[in-house]
Amino acid sequence: MRKARGAAPGPRQRPSLWNQLLKYRGSGASRPQLGPGAAPLALLTSSLSLAGCTLLHHHPPTPPAPATARYTVGSAWQADDVWYYPAEDFAYAATGIAAVIGEHPPETADGEDFVPSALAAQHQTLQLPAIVQVTNLENGRRILVRVNDRGPASPARLIGLTERAAALLGIAPDGVARVRVQEDAALSHRLAEQLGGGDKLAIASAPRDIVQAEALPPPGAGGVSSRPTVIGETGTADAAEPVPDRLPERVEQVPADPGSLWIVAGTFGRFEYANRLAARLTGLSPRVRRVRMGRSESYTVEAGPFTDIQAADAALDQALSRGVTDARIVVE
Repeated sequence: MRKARGAAPGPRQRPSLWNQLLKYRGSGASRPQLGPGAAPLALLTSSLSLAGCTLLHHHPPTPPAPATARYTVGSAWQADDVWYYPAEDFAYAATGIAAVIGEHPPETADGEDFVPSALAAQHQTLQLPAIVQVTNLENGRRILVRVNDRGPASPARLIGLTERAAALLGIAPDGVARVRVQEDAALSHRLAEQLGGGDKLAIASAPRDIVQAEALPPPGAGGVSSRPTVIGETGTADAAEPVPDRLPERVEQVPADPGSLWIVAGTFGRFEYANRLAARLTGLSPRVRRVRMGRSESYTVEAGPFTDIQAADAALDQALSRGVTDARIVVE
């Protein structure tokens, strides 16, 4: 039956323990006037005090330590049906096409954090990490980068650059450019020694030379002097100084030298072997070039020149499709 409005109240309800506690703490009394249930209330008070202490002494979790580089050469790896065989090489020099690294996992192949704003790069076969000089042959800009990752996956690309390295070289985020890559043997040896890899090499420190700092001209601008212009200091640092994890942003300006694009298919010690390979490149107008070095000579199979990077890419695809897996794009 529904209870009528204004009906007599039922039995008196005992105030809850929580309400008693609040009433006591607000009254300033020396001790609470508690009836039955005093023990549970005391336990509740102690629990609240302990919880407050815990909150006051709470420490945030320790952030993870940054990734640490390790010296590595690595195993052979495959991409786009082409095998690559990493090896130590402190005298590396080559020309080709540079690209900009796109999406990437958090770590590089040698265990470092991948940082798009650092001057870093990918290479298919060099020991990791290594220091190389990259020159944009199209505008003459030159910088040092730290090679700490494997790639690019495309056989048509010589080196992959972070966004920041590409920007300093005047390469658009989605662009490509003709480049020369020259390893800095002194810095690469020192870096290997820092990380416990590579052979020990005694390196004398080179003198420091200060040159006048100048603003770099925009890519393609004329009037570039034949004398290199460097922002900052030139010369190798003291041999005792460790190579930093992040290289400084120093840009050198030299004359542009875009050259011509060629496909190099292979080099042999005997003409008949080179001629046999050239026969497999019918349609690309291949030639066999004899190269003399002292008393020895070799024979290089090449095709070209090509007017632009797109045409060179297409010619390389043809060579690879015919099983010439050592073919690559060079700038001469």
